[in-house]
Amino acid sequence: MRKGLLVTAICLTGPLYVTAVPAQHCAGVEIEIASSERRCLTPGAGQPFKDCERCPEMVLVPSGRFVMGAPSSEERHPGTSEREDQVQVTIAKPFAVGRFSVTRGEFGAFIAVTGYSMDGACFDGSSMAYSAERSWRAPGFAQGDGHPAVCVSWNDAKRYVDWLATVTGKTYRLLSEAEREYVTRAGSTTPFWWGSSISTEQANYNGSVTYGGGPKGEWRKATVTSDHFAANPWGLYNVHGNVWEWTEDCWSTANADNPGDGSARATGDCNLRTMRGGSWNNYPHTTRSARRYMNRPSNRDNFVGFRVARPL
Repeated sequence: MRKGLLVTAICLTGPLYVTAVPAQHCAGVEIEIASSERRCLTPGAGQPFKDCERCPEMVLVPSGRFVMGAPSSEERHPGTSEREDQVQVTIAKPFAVGRFSVTRGEFGAFIAVTGYSMDGACFDGSSMAYSAERSWRAPGFAQGDGHPAVCVSWNDAKRYVDWLATVTGKTYRLLSEAEREYVTRAGSTTPFWWGSSISTEQANYNGSVTYGGGPKGEWRKATVTSDHFAANPWGLYNVHGNVWEWTEDCWSTANADNPGDGSARATGDCNLRTMRGGSWNNYPHTTRSARRYMNRPSNRDNFVGFRVARPL
């Protein structure tokens, strides 16, 4: 190879194509994939990459600023007083985030290699009760490897990202609450990345209730595959509905004490952890970009999964 050239993989919508290009031609961000490959990616373009065969697909999101939370005029669920006060957040550097929630197949690879124990009951959102028969393998509805992993606690998710970091030699972690809202919005300021109303043709939730003038729809009472609906402008799928996703943050009742720099909140009630996104078991109000909720880190539910992040 001539001096001054490097091997760069250019990811299109199909197979991976590798070609030698001058390093100075990278107009995006050059990142190292696994241990021997370097790629030139454009933040926000939705170009997927993976650090190993069974690793989650990742996309690069841009740096930027956004207003976290929602204005008081944004429609909430009737009868609730959700604390979604608005704060300015700055994301100083691009970072990589899972294109999908971690899938059942990806989580299964972790279990198979490590033998990690998943003993214990999982809460069933349909029966509204804990069941020893429910687990990530048998959540109470049919799933394939392309569905999001559920019945996964925050503690389980942390073990998974630690394993992923060990396998790849890269830093993997859960998203912060601020990052999760940032990548959901993808530059939007409306309740959903596509606008102010929602239908069950756009997301997986309980469609018996309407929002923003949208129509009623079906209640699937189960997950759909991770790529079932359209991706947002940055290439992320199912950021509204399907499954709640754990974040790193300790719970706080308000956004006002958010660090403001994209990092996770390490203060507040750390006996609870923050979740984002809403699920198949929730009304549409709950799937909004700004909606926040909490859960005990040891709890497993068949409507809760997680997504991973990777700093560059």
